[in-house]
Amino acid sequence: MRSRIGTSRLHGALVCGLLAMGMASSAIAAGQALTAQDYAQAERYMAYNTAPLIDHMVRSVHWLDGTHFWYVDHDASGDHYLRMDATNGQAAPLLDQAKLAAALAKAGKKDIKADKLGITDYRVATDGRDDIEVGGKHYLCNLHAAGECVDKSTLVKSDKEPGVLSPDRKQEAFIRNWNLWVRDVASGKETQLTTDGVENFGYATDNAGWKHTDNAILAWSQDSKQIATFQQDQRKTGDMYLVTTKLGHPELQSWKYPLAGDEHVTMIERVIIDVPAHKVVRLKMQPDQHRSSLCDDVSCGEDGGWDDVKWAPDGKTLAFVSTSRDHKHETFRVADAKSGEVRTVFNEDVATYYESGNGAVNWRYLPEANEAIWFSERNDWGNLYLYDLGNGQPKHAITTGEGNVTEVLKVDAKTRTVWFRGVGRTPGVNPYYQQFWKVSLDGGEPVLLTPEPADHTITLSEDGKYFVDSYSTTTNAPITVLRDANDGHTMATVAKADIKRLLATGWQPPEQIVVKARDGKTDLYGLLFKPTHFDSGRKYPIVDYVYPGPQTGSVRTFGFAPAEGDHQALAELGFVVVALDGMGTPWRSKAFHDAWYGQTGDNTLPDQVTAIKQLGQRYPWIDLDRVGMWGHSGGGNTTADAMFRYPDFFKVGWAESGNHDNREYEDDWDEKWQGLLVTNKDGSTNYDNQANQLIAKNLKGKLMLAHGSIDDNVPPYSTLLVVDALIKANKDFDLLILPNQHHGYAADTPYVTRRRWDYFVQYLAGDTPPKDYALKPWPWR
Repeated sequence: MRSRIGTSRLHGALVCGLLAMGMASSAIAAGQALTAQDYAQAERYMAYNTAPLIDHMVRSVHWLDGTHFWYVDHDASGDHYLRMDATNGQAAPLLDQAKLAAALAKAGKKDIKADKLGITDYRVATDGRDDIEVGGKHYLCNLHAAGECVDKSTLVKSDKEPGVLSPDRKQEAFIRNWNLWVRDVASGKETQLTTDGVENFGYATDNAGWKHTDNAILAWSQDSKQIATFQQDQRKTGDMYLVTTKLGHPELQSWKYPLAGDEHVTMIERVIIDVPAHKVVRLKMQPDQHRSSLCDDVSCGEDGGWDDVKWAPDGKTLAFVSTSRDHKHETFRVADAKSGEVRTVFNEDVATYYESGNGAVNWRYLPEANEAIWFSERNDWGNLYLYDLGNGQPKHAITTGEGNVTEVLKVDAKTRTVWFRGVGRTPGVNPYYQQFWKVSLDGGEPVLLTPEPADHTITLSEDGKYFVDSYSTTTNAPITVLRDANDGHTMATVAKADIKRLLATGWQPPEQIVVKARDGKTDLYGLLFKPTHFDSGRKYPIVDYVYPGPQTGSVRTFGFAPAEGDHQALAELGFVVVALDGMGTPWRSKAFHDAWYGQTGDNTLPDQVTAIKQLGQRYPWIDLDRVGMWGHSGGGNTTADAMFRYPDFFKVGWAESGNHDNREYEDDWDEKWQGLLVTNKDGSTNYDNQANQLIAKNLKGKLMLAHGSIDDNVPPYSTLLVVDALIKANKDFDLLILPNQHHGYAADTPYVTRRRWDYFVQYLAGDTPPKDYALKPWPWR
């Protein structure tokens, strides 16, 4: 390990060199030849260079029990793993990092360093050893003596199917040959639970078309004795095909991938499995759509679980929500776990689409009180309602008024208290700032537990007594504190981020901007990035980074970030870069989100155009004659759409992996946002308004289309439809196909990023990029 003195001296020398590079870059002017030094100046502001320069930025913590959590605190000397006692706010080392690094090295973990361990999971095993996950592997470590770690996979002989742990952590359920099995964690003994699973009609299978994994989708009962899952029927679902690039015969990849408008799509038959008895109870109901009330998959949450299913604490009943194919009809049902009888409790029908929250489903099952918490946007805002499970009628609203409940984090049935994240509920505060609240199930005014006007990241203890709050804005680095969940008062400071080392490089935060939407009334929020060598006497071309939604927006966060993608890096090359959340994106009112339902070709473009024009009027240094756009996936779709729909406004576009016609994409996503496919008598359809190939003939500017050749999320045929239309229209364009790359570009990302910089430098700014500049390889350690 380097000493603090040695690190400080190295940092000082680095800063001097970087400042010299910054002064050299300040001479950049339109029409000049940029150098490798100019690109190196830009690369300084990529996340892999900026993030390590922030000290004490703690955002995520991991609760070990009701009173202890662990976290990583970083400074110039490396990463420090700490454990805090919530009862007194005292922090101590989680473990002996030097001893752990040595033990992991002996266990075969290569290139491990004590100051950069990369621990992704930590808990204490039942035998007292440390159970640690590093680099995707779990190790059992005894650090009390000399230090010894053992790869857990060598202790118990088992196959490699990924499993879902039971709540008592003694069993894990997994899929093998289309059937569901359980494995005893301690002994490795395996037991088959189902026997009638067959190809494309298997149990718990994870296949949404756009993703297809070996994970099991299920929900364990709290006593670890029952499993709720499904038998997924894809026997009539259409196939998708891709081939790899290699010398010789290519490898054919095929899997089930239903398309919007297909007659036959994936269906699920719900079952409950009694694990000790190996008994399968099939619920007495018709097959359900492979849908979620939250997203475009039956499994949406970060933990990969089954979101729309909730067990009663006693395991006797199971509540679940069925979603119609078009997401307009939701049905709340309760099943008897022993008999399989199903009772419909209530429904919610909407004109466009229903969503149960942001990040996680917000409904809850409260069988002890014979009640349920239900989320609805029936008053144009996302609020919570209490329902009577006996008669299926709403009792009252739990929350009311403007602003959204975005995610329910905990419900205490005994105290009848709900803790939730929310946005837009505090007047005068940025409507995208997450804040934390509690409210009684019986109604009343919610209590704001995080009053600071900032974006709050919350981690609540399992018992709901404490929470860790990391709050920040784009200009104020995170302050992380431990708070009392009853009234929100601060109990201890966990960390205060220090950005002095980052500021020494010349780094600057983006500017928050507010403009009017297409209607001239609604406020839109975004971020604007300028070069650190900004000259107000110059005219800068503007690049619009876009992701249209509808499930998310262009702005990754309104909290603090050392880098928002490569926005600041691109700005360094002589651009103004903007990201704006237009109408049709989430987190605001239902009407705002519904702005272009059924017209997904809109892609927020009317808002992007009017926003850029407003910025051009506001800032004389923005050149409205040189406007570019780029985006990935939905943003790639939008970029091509912009070049075709507004060919005189957008001059240069870089479109990555776009879903250019959603009839070529998986069924659930666009059937939710565009509606079910309707073909008219003349052959036209309600999907024509979103098909980029139909308007490709309008292209005037410079357009690059990029796609991975084995993209199994948005298959490359979507881009090839546009390519074919451009060829037939005799239009010049550029095409970049990335062999053997998926929806994300993995090892090709640095190359694609550099090529994107080159494209805007050459065609939008009119400069000459340096030849073959090489960005740092990704991913980084």
